[in-house]
Amino acid sequence: MTKEDLTVEDACLEDAAAVARIYAHYVLESTATFETQPPDSETMAQRMADLTQSGYPFLVSRDETGAVLGFGYAQRYGPRMGYKFSVETTIYVRPDSLGRGIGSSLITALVNECEARGFRQAFAVIASSEPTSVILHARAGYLPVGTLTGAGWKHGQWIDVFLMQRKLGEGNDSPPERVAGQGEPTA
Repeated sequence: MTKEDLTVEDACLEDAAAVARIYAHYVLESTATFETQPPDSETMAQRMADLTQSGYPFLVSRDETGAVLGFGYAQRYGPRMGYKFSVETTIYVRPDSLGRGIGSSLITALVNECEARGFRQAFAVIASSEPTSVILHARAGYLPVGTLTGAGWKHGQWIDVFLMQRKLGEGNDSPPERVAGQGEPTA
């Protein structure tokens, strides 16, 4: 399979089962997420719907047969209104599909989609035990901005968390405009 055989597009609710299967691996077998119980496909479908209905992108990467090989999404970075223009981005790739450029394609498309929707800053919150994720984000223009020491506990170990940040569009060089699907900015 080559990058040309891959497509990145908006996820649909029918993708929820495949997304849940991919994510379950990371919940159970890794420290990429601090979630400890994998959500079922119904829960994943609700999460996907909540994000997209709130104006955030949820993308999937597909092979030539239409199989989901990875997914990525953006969500509000924090609950306060002041974070309205900032997103946290997340990427997961099916374990048997790593090293094929899927993560790179997803992060590029996700950044582009966030910029198109008017978001200004993207953050990645990455477990220190996931160096390939750090490299992926660095190649996509994210810069390291801090480390939270011992921020999470999973699989019998304390895990540091790296924070990375990337400017979207004009970033903080100009006042914000409307964010697609979220109404007008408030002062």
